[in-house]
Amino acid sequence: MKNTQRGLIRKSFTIHYSLCAMFYFIAVVLPAQVPGLDAPDLGSQAAVLMDAATGTVLYAKNADDEIPPASLAKLMAIHVALNEVAAGRASLDDIVPLPRAAWATSQPPRSSLMFLAPGQTVTLREIFLGLAIPSGNDAAVAVALYFSPTIEAFVEQMNQEARSLGLSKTRFVEPSGISEHNMTTAMEFALFCREYLRFHPETLQDYHSVREFAYPKAENVTPSYRTRPGTIRQYNHNVFLETFEGTDGLKTGYIDEAGYNIAITAERNGTRFIVVILGAPAVYGGSRIRDTDGRKLLSWGFEHFKTLRPVLDDLPPIRIWKGKENHAAFVPGEVLEFTTLRDRATSADTLRWEIELIDPIIAPLPQGSSVGNLVLYDEIGELRRMPLITATDIEAGGFFKRLCDSIHLFFRSLFKTSARA
Repeated sequence: MKNTQRGLIRKSFTIHYSLCAMFYFIAVVLPAQVPGLDAPDLGSQAAVLMDAATGTVLYAKNADDEIPPASLAKLMAIHVALNEVAAGRASLDDIVPLPRAAWATSQPPRSSLMFLAPGQTVTLREIFLGLAIPSGNDAAVAVALYFSPTIEAFVEQMNQEARSLGLSKTRFVEPSGISEHNMTTAMEFALFCREYLRFHPETLQDYHSVREFAYPKAENVTPSYRTRPGTIRQYNHNVFLETFEGTDGLKTGYIDEAGYNIAITAERNGTRFIVVILGAPAVYGGSRIRDTDGRKLLSWGFEHFKTLRPVLDDLPPIRIWKGKENHAAFVPGEVLEFTTLRDRATSADTLRWEIELIDPIIAPLPQGSSVGNLVLYDEIGELRRMPLITATDIEAGGFFKRLCDSIHLFFRSLFKTSARA
């Protein structure tokens, strides 16, 4: 790049796509009111469709209504427990004790169950499967009492985690989701699911996309019962695993006070969406309404939107005036990946970019100072604009350096003025 003094630096190149990490926890609403782009009509009370990579919200209906999550609460219980595993304070192969409170026979009527019983030997990994697939309330109690002295103490960990993630309306009173006093919103739970996938991507393959769960097996029971362990085979309630291409999670839920809930994630061609449906009617056929709404949202999302992941060449250094150094590095101030309409950037995924720099850029400047914009274009026009910022602190130069640059800038300004005249 020969002339870094100009306010506009242009360069065109082919952008290649690669997976990149998600660095921030934020939801951006992409205006979906595009001519010819009609949003789906849903029967459930609340819903959100979100790009998992960027946090962009593509559809929202009553997204801030407070609704009990039902068994979706178990995802927070798994998240808290997996954080303990990641911190080295537990292992998936740990044997989980089964106090009376965790037995299947101790759970409230109409509970979904893993069928934990006295005398069984069960690992933490199996408990997670029991939470994810049959949605066992007994498994929720077992995991809570394994990581905390009381259920209440574990629930406080769940609430602390919700607060640390900025989920102000999400709160829990018990870990299984059976209580109507647990509460969340479609927006907050979609944001939580995004973080859950960022922290625990392996759970999709290890737990949430597993179709069936058989328990107890011979190795779970005492020797006298190993020839007849009483194995019960249960199947994943998430029908999208079988019926919607690309689905690999997450969880369903139901209680009378909430209706039918579901959190779904599906990935196709590098684009992953999260759908949260809350409050499908608690009537006969309500689960079909929930599932129909989920299918509408996912289909609409994949039909109209995609995630782009541009990878830029190294940006050239910028000219710094009155600084200790004459040049400094700068970087995009936002994550490069973004959500766009599917019909944009269709010409072999080729984009142009332009760098618009402030001129002159004068030291000192702290790290993260704005120095201009990076603008991405496709064949239709401008696609995205993001700030450019300094990569490091830029120190002021000494007295003579500042003086020389001031003289240089003065005469350059005179030259520009005379050139315009």
